[in-house]
Amino acid sequence: MFQLRYQSHHLSRTLSTLPAMEELPEFAQEAFTFCKDWLDEKDRFVQATSGSTGVPKLQEITRLQLVASATATGAFFGVNSEFKLLCCLNPAYIAGKMMLVRAMVWDCEITLVEPSANPLATQEESFDLVAMVPLQVEASLSSPSSLEKLRAIQTVLIGGAPLSDSLQMALSKEGIAAWQTFGMTETVSHIALAPIGTGELIYEALPGIEIGVSENQCLWIQSPMSGSEKIQTNDVIELRSKNTFTWLGRVDFVVNSGGIKLFPELLERRIAPFLEKTCPGCAYFLFGEKDSRLGEQLVLYVEGTGEENKRLALEAGFEQILGKYEVPKKIYFKAAFAYTPTRKINRHTTAASL
Repeated sequence: MFQLRYQSHHLSRTLSTLPAMEELPEFAQEAFTFCKDWLDEKDRFVQATSGSTGVPKLQEITRLQLVASATATGAFFGVNSEFKLLCCLNPAYIAGKMMLVRAMVWDCEITLVEPSANPLATQEESFDLVAMVPLQVEASLSSPSSLEKLRAIQTVLIGGAPLSDSLQMALSKEGIAAWQTFGMTETVSHIALAPIGTGELIYEALPGIEIGVSENQCLWIQSPMSGSEKIQTNDVIELRSKNTFTWLGRVDFVVNSGGIKLFPELLERRIAPFLEKTCPGCAYFLFGEKDSRLGEQLVLYVEGTGEENKRLALEAGFEQILGKYEVPKKIYFKAAFAYTPTRKINRHTTAASL
């Protein structure tokens, strides 16, 4: 039976009175208020997009869309009301909110914890399904006690950012039952899932979702989650079958360098282990910069202070890792990147501010 738990505070279908809100942190207030509105049969909700590829905007989503998303995910994994869920993402954003919706649609118990780098550290009980961002997964893998809890989770959904090759390999090595999600606010969370193993990520669309590609190979989606309207994305994909695909990157970020198309997100996965050794803990991204000869050239941005020896080490390493046309033409070090409210790097703003 559905029950939302945060420390000593509870909310259920039979106990639907809100706790003293002034005693709760902001993320918990958001969760309890949303669930109370849902239990009161509210039909429409306003949700902010992440702003990862543009200015964040408000979007109205309906109860039917949210139910369709939770139902499709439930059918994919064969869930039942005995599942125990953990919400460790901010309920102000769609990924955290959808965990609450799933609990109410599936009639499951869900535990709410403060969004943090290592949310499993404070948990004693086991869970059947949890959604995390890569940062949280990485922190959990690095902690022996959290790793043991992570192994025990039946289904780990990972989204918010692409996985690095090293993190993918670590999950596979530890035998974690993890899935990379693919979706957006406009589709009310994910519309496809890829099992994480040692090979490439091949996404499978959820039940009831139709997919295809436009003339420029960008994915389009038609689904109950989007109100049955066809949504044209900016994600370049390669269709493998009528309901499976691989993701190549955002068309917004594709770099056309002398007629050769480079996909920064794919290259970032390849250089991730080397960057972590050379510039440990530093955020980074590849981007296209205007060039009079090539039209665009690939450049690398690294967050932090750059010494010449570090730059030389990066340049030498890239020559070994990347192909002739994939090596960044320039490397920029910047003290602080611009970020979206959901802590994704705002590439355009960061590049423009250099």
